[in-house]
Amino acid sequence: MATKQDMTGMLAVSKAGHDRTEIYVIVREEDEYVYLADGRNRTVDRPKKKNKKHVQVIKKARLEETAYGFEDLEIKRTIKMYQEGANVKS
Repeated sequence: MATKQDMTGMLAVSKAGHDRTEIYVIVREEDEYVYLADGRNRTVDRPKKKNKKHVQVIKKARLEETAYGFEDLEIKRTIKMYQEGANVKS
């Protein structure tokens, strides 16, 4: 099992639910749940709560949290750069 800070800031793909295949950034972690934001529909202020077993963590990319926390613009930029680099469609 990963420690509390291990997954925060990492990109993750939803494996289940109506948002399947969407890419998010993990903004918070609590027990068996993670809170996901994409900077557009799911902002840092309104993250999506999802069970850890329903997300696949992308270990190649990680967003560093600033002193102010995560910012929606940086989240959008990071996801877009990952999609362009990996040639993935949203």
